[in-house]
Amino acid sequence: MKNLLWMVLIFLVVGCSSDSSKKASQPLIMTTTGMIADLVQNIAGPDYVVKGLMGPGVDPHLFKASQGDIQNLASADIIFYNGLHLEGKMTEILEKMSASKQVVAVSSEINPARLIPLQGASSAYDPHIWFNVELWRQTIPVIQEALAESFPKDHASFEKNAAKMDSLYADLHQWVIEQVASVPETQRKLITAHDAFGYFGKAYDIEVYGLQGISTVAEYGVNDINRMVDLILDTRIRAVFVETSVPQRSIEAVVAGVRARGGTVNIGGTLYSDALGGPDSGADTYIDMVRHNVQTIVKALK
Repeated sequence: MKNLLWMVLIFLVVGCSSDSSKKASQPLIMTTTGMIADLVQNIAGPDYVVKGLMGPGVDPHLFKASQGDIQNLASADIIFYNGLHLEGKMTEILEKMSASKQVVAVSSEINPARLIPLQGASSAYDPHIWFNVELWRQTIPVIQEALAESFPKDHASFEKNAAKMDSLYADLHQWVIEQVASVPETQRKLITAHDAFGYFGKAYDIEVYGLQGISTVAEYGVNDINRMVDLILDTRIRAVFVETSVPQRSIEAVVAGVRARGGTVNIGGTLYSDALGGPDSGADTYIDMVRHNVQTIVKALK
């Protein structure tokens, strides 16, 4: 009996040690946002460890890397980030690291003519490209090629996985078009806490308005709230939306302003803007996040 117990114990120790060694030997890929982590993991496959710095509810505009984050980035085999200054001050850290490892901006191959320029800037653009699914598809070959360059032995697997994601995204893009088109044109007005949905509006024919600017670093004031209240009262907008990565009080101030002037507007729901949802949110993948947002918007505006 004792011999049997010892054999079981040895088996468990060896098994755990083997699993730990296997995990330690897996290549480490670091990303910034959850949207990028999700796509990279799908293309890389299960043999690669993909970690995202910015979890659910994290605002990338305001994100500050901890010492642990820097250590993870330093130990990574390859790093993917959004680019277009979405990551703010993190961009400087990533650019410095590019001298010693492969650091890839997934937006790097998108034609600038497809981007939305920032007001008053000649070469700065809205970084929220994932809100146009067709535009986000253009990051797939960038990721695939970068992975193949770093890990050439798995290039065929990356190519196969990338083709699958491209097909899924093409279907998703068409689905969003159909869903938004079901909302009467006069009611296609989307008001959110910050101006993150510009690509969504342009791609799917819906007017978008943000209380804050492109970046949440910008502060909103009384004039911004009054401007939104006027818009809602003038156009009889049915609903406004909060965002998971932006405090709810800004939209609540707009709703209170409308009601104080005898109008009515509802909070139509919560949208995921700069981050994916948690494991039980129903929005923990890019595709699920897009579906959640679209279903929430359509239901509230119809």
